[in-house]
Amino acid sequence: MSPLRKTYILKLYVAGNTPNSVRALRTLNNILDQEFKGVYALKVIDVLKNPQLAEEDKILATPTLAKILPLPVRKIIGDLSDREKVLIGLDLLYEEISDPGPDFLLQDEGD
Repeated sequence: MSPLRKTYILKLYVAGNTPNSVRALRTLNNILDQEFKGVYALKVIDVLKNPQLAEEDKILATPTLAKILPLPVRKIIGDLSDREKVLIGLDLLYEEISDPGPDFLLQDEGD
């Protein structure tokens, strides 16, 4: 395995100190402490205090977690209580998905 590790740049958009915002931040901190072990930077943005940042980043609902780096940019909306969905959204569980479901089709580009 390479000694270089990905660094995650994350932004959490909240609307004040609402229960959903507090829950999202607490859940995210737990996930980051357990899964990222210091290889992340998190910026919490209160859209009530900085509405221009929400507008610039096209944030329509809070709480919203945006993964800026590594690319691609991903956004997760909600209180982040579903740990598995958060990890999938951050591209951390993609290798653990064994059954993609009946609507999933893999095609070989060479065919």
